[in-house]
Amino acid sequence: MKQTKISITVILLFGLGLFFFGIDGFQAFTTETARTHKLIEQQPTFPNVELEDSKKRTYSFDEFKGKYVFITFIYTACTDVCPQLELNMYEVYKQIPETYKGEDIVFLSISFDPKNDTPEVLERYREFFHSDGETWRMARINDEEALQNLLDSFGVIVIPDENGHFQHNSAFYMVDREGTLIDVLDFTEIDEAAETVNNLLQTDRSTAKKGGESS
Repeated sequence: MKQTKISITVILLFGLGLFFFGIDGFQAFTTETARTHKLIEQQPTFPNVELEDSKKRTYSFDEFKGKYVFITFIYTACTDVCPQLELNMYEVYKQIPETYKGEDIVFLSISFDPKNDTPEVLERYREFFHSDGETWRMARINDEEALQNLLDSFGVIVIPDENGHFQHNSAFYMVDREGTLIDVLDFTEIDEAAETVNNLLQTDRSTAKKGGESS
């Protein structure tokens, strides 16, 4: 009986140990949360891919150099999470003061289904979510290898199914003025995301102002 109790205790401790290491030391309770923690720690750089937006303009990601970029990954045929993701992005967008938009930050929705999400399709999608096509742009990456490298580096999982749809994770991604990923935000927490962005922009403006005064 005593040996049985000891065996059970050892098994429980072993299982707890696996659980502890498997969830990054209790900091993460799901695979997605663990992935987010890892991304924020690694801070990958957004590759200088070529984008084609809903206005049929093509340019590299360097187009946004010197600005923060608030990003979502979507595909327009999605009927569940993507529409909610973009609606929530619009709610965040509305909470950002106009003085920052286009000057300090741009919003960018990137399709991972470039074959179907043509500029014409993205244009219709843009209008549905009240994107202005400038301070909030919708674009695709036509180079499949470049697209996959971006998705991999930003921890975006996209799994196609037999019906032309995709299983994928969703979040708000915040990239700094140098193109480095600095935060991954829960897209269901609209006010918290907007507060994070506004605090960042306000701090930047305040720091720049103090720097100008001291010089």
